[in-house]
Amino acid sequence: MRSMTTTGRFITFEGGEGAGKTTQVRRLAERLRLLGREVVETREPGGSPGAEAMRHILLKGIAKPLGTEAEAMLFAAARDDHMVTTIRPALARGSWVLCDRFIDSTRVYQGALGNVDPRLIRELEHVVVGTDMPDLTLVLDVPPETGLARVHARGEATNRFEEENLQYHRELRTAYREIAEGEPERCLLIDASQSPEVVAVRIWMAVQERLLRPLREGQAPRAAG
Repeated sequence: MRSMTTTGRFITFEGGEGAGKTTQVRRLAERLRLLGREVVETREPGGSPGAEAMRHILLKGIAKPLGTEAEAMLFAAARDDHMVTTIRPALARGSWVLCDRFIDSTRVYQGALGNVDPRLIRELEHVVVGTDMPDLTLVLDVPPETGLARVHARGEATNRFEEENLQYHRELRTAYREIAEGEPERCLLIDASQSPEVVAVRIWMAVQERLLRPLREGQAPRAAG
């Protein structure tokens, strides 16, 4: 968590395919900029030159034959470059960082669904992220049938995770919900089956309550109760 004397905040957006994460990152960034906040919009895998170079390898499935443990390590390597190059410098200068996917995607895709030992996942987090955990994680929850329909409606090439079967995506949703329920002080589950406008309002209310209000009152970010 950022200290109460630091104005920068770190918000991550998580959820299954087609949940609307990218759209909501953009909408929240627009609202924050209207308040005069400097905002950095970023994503994983990616968000820095080194990590973007790895994005193609990870999302095209080139690393899949190496196994999920190797894949988790590659995600961690990309995240390390992202942290060093983009996220930490932005937070240090007081910017708000909005990230499309972060540690919970690794916990779900490589951990819960890929059967990578949770101890390895946690150790990678410890080494790469350390104490720079998100102040707030918004888990956008949508039935997989709805999310995949949105993905196909975009008419874009799908990545290796989007191409998995429906049961895979159902298990993915369950894993995300379990994270949100297990860490309510950091995570908030958002019903993303509603219209983008309604979802954006819900997100904005949460950001005001948990992060903006405590900043105005000179407090540390509020933990959920």
